[in-house]
Amino acid sequence: MSPETTVELVPEAGLHARPAAKFVEAVQAYDADVEIGPPDGDLVPAASMIAITSLGAGQGDELRMVAEGVDAEAALDELADILTTPEAELA
Repeated sequence: MSPETTVELVPEAGLHARPAAKFVEAVQAYDADVEIGPPDGDLVPAASMIAITSLGAGQGDELRMVAEGVDAEAALDELADILTTPEAELA
């Protein structure tokens, strides 16, 4: 079974602009395939900026992430941190 986690989105602008760019950059740094989406909906590739922004996720929305690969757990840990950090702190 692949590791997965569900987090509540904290950045005020949702998963757009800076948080989305930081998120995609982090995904690409790991040897893992990560997908993200609503807890009860379809998942999209987390390494795609277009797919991420097309989710239309806003502050307070829950997002489910599933990862496969050597770095799956580490990737999920960092990605959860990004999604739960206020945008002003994502330098």
